[in-house]
Amino acid sequence: MSQSHPESVSGGGRATEATKGPVRAVVVGGGVSGLLAAYELAAGGAAVTLLEARASLGGSVGSHRVGELTLDSGAESFATRSDAIPDLLEELGLAGDIVLPNPAGAWVRLPQGPRELPRTGVLGIPADPWDAEVRRTLGWSGSLRASLDRVLPASLGAGPDVSSVARLVRLRQGRRVLKRLVEPVVGGVHAADPGLLDVDMVAPGLRRRMAEHGSLGAAVLAQRQAASKGPTTANGSSAAHGGARRAGSAVAGIRGGMHRLVERLEERLREMGVRILTETSAQAVERSTVSGWTVRTSAGDFDGDRLVVALDGPAAVELLASVVPALEEHRPQPGAEIKLVTLVVNRPELDAQPRGTGILVAPQVEEVQAKALTHATAKWPWLADRVAPGVHVLRLSYGRQDGSPAGLSSGPENDDELFAAALADAGELLSVSLTASDVLDHDVVRWSGALPFAAVGHKQRVETIRRLCSEVPGLDVVGAWLSGTGLAAVVADTRSRLSRPVTQETPEPT
Repeated sequence: MSQSHPESVSGGGRATEATKGPVRAVVVGGGVSGLLAAYELAAGGAAVTLLEARASLGGSVGSHRVGELTLDSGAESFATRSDAIPDLLEELGLAGDIVLPNPAGAWVRLPQGPRELPRTGVLGIPADPWDAEVRRTLGWSGSLRASLDRVLPASLGAGPDVSSVARLVRLRQGRRVLKRLVEPVVGGVHAADPGLLDVDMVAPGLRRRMAEHGSLGAAVLAQRQAASKGPTTANGSSAAHGGARRAGSAVAGIRGGMHRLVERLEERLREMGVRILTETSAQAVERSTVSGWTVRTSAGDFDGDRLVVALDGPAAVELLASVVPALEEHRPQPGAEIKLVTLVVNRPELDAQPRGTGILVAPQVEEVQAKALTHATAKWPWLADRVAPGVHVLRLSYGRQDGSPAGLSSGPENDDELFAAALADAGELLSVSLTASDVLDHDVVRWSGALPFAAVGHKQRVETIRRLCSEVPGLDVVGAWLSGTGLAAVVADTRSRLSRPVTQETPEPT
């Protein structure tokens, strides 16, 4: 057990010599951020208890069985813009299983029909508006308007008054780039209207690079180049292909699925002596002189010197309302409910990979309800190797934050409606007729609030929330709603927050 070795400083800090026993820490939430928090604390010598309300760990990084295959039920890749995940995979012994997606790249479905996404882009924003694929999507007039970005003042869109993705793109490159490229990509990745999203949260550093390089297109190119270093894959190649990378390939995965990261983390935590309790919901937290913190749950009370809350934003604020009352006025909006339909189909016509690794759908396309389709067996060679000839795995996602009074776009709700919609949408998007008889198996997974809603002003709200929490001794709050969407952001942020000396600080009661 790691707490018997206070000299260890791997990932966390070292226990102080004055500590009479291991520091006790309670982590509430068993998603990736909670698992990592427990990992860091245990590596620093703490005795850790992790509480998860659900029956399984990992949050939106999970698995399910469909058609005799174990598949990712949520996230199936990670961004290669940093070393955060490759470094973690190295520690966990999984670095040799990092794999690249098929470089064929993704498409976008517009009212005008399907188009290839540009080779380089961030959130769909093109680096070069005269790239052949961009020009085919935008038309000559759209590319001409977008090219004005190069001569506009670098300060336009860089000031504090411009913070939504949509406004920045309209100012710099025009409405056609927004409608035909950015809206489908942002809707597919963040399940939201780009007019609602804070650009500094969903594309950190982009506006800073714009000021440095003189235009939005140049900033996109610089950001892509920074990400092009990438991790090393199982065959020794880089997980990035430089400026020629196809859209959709600025990511990597794990052979067998991203859920293996969660499984390996759980294994490591148990080896380190972390106590893991699932189906244990935290109902309240209190500060006390004796223990520092008491977490009241459905299975009893748990005491600790340190408390880490690794829940989604609204749930975290709700739990901490009694000890940090000022958080209430900064409660974030819940993210959209994402519904993921996985189809395992027997259609040899799909061997041709008619839409590369998948296709994103513009909101203006009325005949399709899905916001995105991933052709998983086309995207991941390891998965294609595990299915019979002519068998394909398709993932279709539904649900989008659209700024309507209800907050969420309408769409199919129950499983039968979702299956029917997915069958029709897959056929429409892939230009292949699909019937229920082609489906070998299917499954529907719902992720409520899995994608945090980074509304305009969210960055400033996060700074305030973190300041308020830092004023409470022994308290840490982590998660995607604070770090930003994506596994890379969550991993980097959680590890930086928890890699501090584990000390026995008992706060005075309030």
